[in-house]
Amino acid sequence: MLKSYFQKKLIEAGCDEAGRGCLAGPVYAAAVILPKDYKNKTLNDSKQISEKKRDLLRLEIEKEAIAFGVGIVDNLEVDKVNVLNASFLAMHRAVEQLTLTPELLLIDGNRFNPYPNVPHECIIKGDGKYLSIAAASILAKTYRDEFMYDAHQKHPEYAWLKNKGYPTKAHRAAIKEFGITPLHRKSFRLLPEQLELNL
Repeated sequence: MLKSYFQKKLIEAGCDEAGRGCLAGPVYAAAVILPKDYKNKTLNDSKQISEKKRDLLRLEIEKEAIAFGVGIVDNLEVDKVNVLNASFLAMHRAVEQLTLTPELLLIDGNRFNPYPNVPHECIIKGDGKYLSIAAASILAKTYRDEFMYDAHQKHPEYAWLKNKGYPTKAHRAAIKEFGITPLHRKSFRLLPEQLELNL
């Protein structure tokens, strides 16, 4: 089972993002403060869990968390600030949503832009080590998937229902055939033969 906390005496918020590697759609991030005695054997890195289990875990996390927040950076902002900064910005926005001020942020990954007045710890593969980061990964992933399902209704030819905007062969083939939507990230290499796209 994952660890309940990094430092027992501090109010900790786990933070993670989803959608960094996508060709379309926003970056989502979540921040979650869990009770120190919270236990959950199935909670893990969202990539290790089935979609059905993620949806059930999201309901439990939202019910059991002391506080949680979700931050969004849309594809236009991603193009402006680059995707790494977009993921930090989404995490900042998620922390801003918290109804309780954390004393320490546990960040999944090895880099972060400091959040004002709150220290942080970067933890590589933290979503597989700490419950609060895993919880954040579940929320970020499920909220983003929900957005992409809705986007699929408007643009079914890109198969976002299956690929969620990630660069699969089907997604790239659709870009080549139909061009891009207002949700695509123009700063990304959308096709190997980028010159064929009239951006």
